[in-house]
Amino acid sequence: MAFPDRIERTIELARPPEQVWAALTTAEGLGTWFGNRAEVDLRVGGQAKLAWDSGDTATLTIERLEPPRVFGYTWPIAGLPDGDPRRTYVEFTLEPTSTGTTLTMVESGFAQLPDTAAHATAFSGNTEGWANELGELVAYLDARG
Repeated sequence: MAFPDRIERTIELARPPEQVWAALTTAEGLGTWFGNRAEVDLRVGGQAKLAWDSGDTATLTIERLEPPRVFGYTWPIAGLPDGDPRRTYVEFTLEPTSTGTTLTMVESGFAQLPDTAAHATAFSGNTEGWANELGELVAYLDARG
């Protein structure tokens, strides 16, 4: 049996795409709902650096940028040693609706982990992580009114 390769979530947001885009692509947005601090070099090939009060950090490399519709990046796979070249690809797609925005998040690339324990750790950790983080995105956007 093949391991799951992707996590996909779709949420309806009562905000226009431009506001959702800003939450996804600015240091203020990412540093509020996704991390505790962020620096963003918003261009293809640029990086977003996130830091949490726990001491954890993550560096995202921007791969796709189509404002205000598509934001994609690669980042390290949780649980692998520092310097491991394997990455997953995360893509946010924003579709305007009559009441705001439909946001679809897809993270793919987990099938490159052949070890069942490594795959299970990364996949389950990120599945749970996205449930939490997307909830924080909704709360962030709601607080901005």
